[in-house]
Amino acid sequence: MELDIFASFWGWLDTDRSLMAARLRAAGCAGVEARVPADADGRQALAAWLHAEGFHYIATVFTGADVLPPQDWPPARHLEHLRRVLDGLQALAPRLVNLLAGNDRWPLAQQVEFLGQAQSLARDAGADCVFETHRGSSLYSPWMTLDIARQLPDLEFTLDISHWVVVCERLLDTLQDEAALAPLWSRVRHVQARVGYAQGPQVPHPAAPEYRRELRWHQQVWSRIWDLQRGRGVTRVTLTPEFGPDGYLHHLPFTNAPIADLWSLNAWMAQESRRHFEAWSAQAGRVATQGIAS
Repeated sequence: MELDIFASFWGWLDTDRSLMAARLRAAGCAGVEARVPADADGRQALAAWLHAEGFHYIATVFTGADVLPPQDWPPARHLEHLRRVLDGLQALAPRLVNLLAGNDRWPLAQQVEFLGQAQSLARDAGADCVFETHRGSSLYSPWMTLDIARQLPDLEFTLDISHWVVVCERLLDTLQDEAALAPLWSRVRHVQARVGYAQGPQVPHPAAPEYRRELRWHQQVWSRIWDLQRGRGVTRVTLTPEFGPDGYLHHLPFTNAPIADLWSLNAWMAQESRRHFEAWSAQAGRVATQGIAS
């Protein structure tokens, strides 16, 4: 099984594209994960750059038009916005469409109906869609997501588990939590690799020894997902390091100076994820060999 690492454009939209391409290659990235440009010219420009550089693309789509959806938008308006975005995706030919869908305030029955309709829209548009676990969206909580998943057995996910760590205010590492969440891991198609902690979605630096427990737990979850993907015969998996700005990146008080360089955080996470994947792959290969020998 092979790992393709993608780079997030979050925080880098204004960066010179040639510089960005060089950084992606240096970090060993196969492509980018980014929002779909709102206008046709922007989509054409992004498509031309991806083609020229030979990068793959994971499209990020918000059914509510932004990370925090307008609270007065009913499900029908989310679906109409999604339909328009899907109609404009052809030029970009995304490998995956990552949907941040719905609103955390809707009741369960409404969430299930809406996500089922969103799934049908994507299927009719020929888009390979996965639904991201994200605060503010329908999948803001692991417990809501479990209830939804039971009723929509074909729904597949992008896992950004850092959001659930904040919502639940703890690492979900007890035996009870692990047993409850186990049914979801087989539904994960794509991983966003950001390390959260009990009081926030992003540790100051994932290499810091004081956050070793958080890093290791997130990696254990990703390993479980890879185990299941390997068991299903998946040959290529995707992961996006997603340390970001916008209140996620820690700043010093009074000076407002960032305590770490954003690109360095993601480059470190990419390198560490590659190391982790290769260690997992070697171990999985040894287990498989032992199984054949026995």
